[in-house]
Amino acid sequence: MSRRRRIYEGKAKILYEGPEPGTLVQYFKDDATAFNAQKKGVISGKGVLNNSISEYLMTRLSEIGVPNHFIRRLSLREQLIHEVEIVPIEVVVRNIAAGSFSKRFGIAEGTPLPRSIVEFYYKSDELGDPMVTEEHITAFNWAHTQDLDDMVALALRVNDYLSGLFLGVGVKLVDFKLEFGRVYNEHGDVRIILADEISPDSARLWDVQTNEKLDKDRFRQDLGNVEGAYREIARRLGVLPEAEVTELRGSQQAAL
Repeated sequence: MSRRRRIYEGKAKILYEGPEPGTLVQYFKDDATAFNAQKKGVISGKGVLNNSISEYLMTRLSEIGVPNHFIRRLSLREQLIHEVEIVPIEVVVRNIAAGSFSKRFGIAEGTPLPRSIVEFYYKSDELGDPMVTEEHITAFNWAHTQDLDDMVALALRVNDYLSGLFLGVGVKLVDFKLEFGRVYNEHGDVRIILADEISPDSARLWDVQTNEKLDKDRFRQDLGNVEGAYREIARRLGVLPEAEVTELRGSQQAAL
């Protein structure tokens, strides 16, 4: 693939201009960060795994009518996506107490919540992605009320579907983060769609029987075998042949 212009580089992905107007190429890196990038590392093969996992989950969500930016996978680390105007709000859905939620409310990790809880966080590395309310979001014009209604409705639908999907392969969907973007049609009408990725980087995934953590908490908490956890999620979802993962272990494709 010919060299393309780099549009943006984040902590886990790089965005390049796409082959057609309104498209981007999303490249998955092996870099890992935690605690607002205070902890950094490399998880060998993570980019390959997350690309395949996110492709699979976005495709399944499309099949049930959840609009998202995924178009198709281009290579082991790249996928073609629709270009969107990212809403600067992270939507977190929690089903089981874990992480910062447990600390904030003094609830033991692993405690099922009475119902799924939706939280909003303002996307700002400088501020540490602070938790915000609907009042903050609308007052500062980060999103309109209708945008938020659409985002929450989609987030709960994603939660309902993915909870069942993961349970079918012996995994609890503890909590997860979603990002959304705006797309405009030729008449200027706006639509909210799912963007970014869904992977063990952005979701807490525990084994149903043992509560073993199969996500980025293994990196955050120095539990070891981080790549093995990501590979286990990919294996259970059936999205990457074991031989292919082994062959690519430790490899890093050259950037575009």
